[in-house]
Amino acid sequence: MKLLTLNTHSLIEENYPAKLREFVKMIAAEMPDIIALQEVNQSMDSSTVDTAILSGYWPCTDTVIREDNHVYNMVRLLAEAGVSYRWTWLPVKIGYGRYDEGLALLSLHPILETDTATVSRTDDYTDWRTRKIVGIRTEKKPDEWFYSVHYSWWNDSAEPFEPQWQKTLSHLKKNAGIWLMGDFNNPAEVRGEGYDLVQASGWRDSYTEAFVKDDGITVNHRIAGWEDHKDGIRIDQMWHSHPVSVTRSFVICSGAWYPVVSDHFGVMVEYNEGCENV
Repeated sequence: MKLLTLNTHSLIEENYPAKLREFVKMIAAEMPDIIALQEVNQSMDSSTVDTAILSGYWPCTDTVIREDNHVYNMVRLLAEAGVSYRWTWLPVKIGYGRYDEGLALLSLHPILETDTATVSRTDDYTDWRTRKIVGIRTEKKPDEWFYSVHYSWWNDSAEPFEPQWQKTLSHLKKNAGIWLMGDFNNPAEVRGEGYDLVQASGWRDSYTEAFVKDDGITVNHRIAGWEDHKDGIRIDQMWHSHPVSVTRSFVICSGAWYPVVSDHFGVMVEYNEGCENV
């Protein structure tokens, strides 16, 4: 199985149309089984799309898809390249005062079920601090759940990471293999904060378990929320709840392996089913 996560920073990125095309070219070449995306935006004033004609769309909530929706246009361009993905999109909050900002998941295999939850204290769509998670279960891996996540910072005064993590744990399916993929906003390099909390909860970091890996850095410059961070950080992560054998973990769309398409780099993980790293 091949998994990919990326905080897309969609519609906001400079030269966004060109970056969207580059991202689609990478997906068509690599064909990840599951793709988890964050900051998947659409303009609130864009025209609506008839969901009855959306290719591969599996709704996880009653929502409106608009013409410039990032994942909708990804899937449309992939279809033009002969690649078919099933997908879902969860709007979470208003971003930058003009976007429906959400989370998305794409699957090469038919989706059987979706799952959503609010993990922030607030569930106010107009509050940029609102945080949710969205998951899918697929025909390829019916006993596993794959979630796209985007959490707050450890020390956020109004919406800190720790209670969001505890709400996540309370919500997740029992007796199932689970992957949490996305922007954790908690650097793996910092001790005594979010990364250590997740690890202490019994979860496994696919990066540290991988037999082959690179430096793992997913942000190497100042971005919103990390303006004072001068060094490279690994805040985009994939955690799993169950034993698997992670063969590779690589940063993608970094300029070294495919062009940069966002203010974050992506992470690609490959794992074998039914066995564990030793």
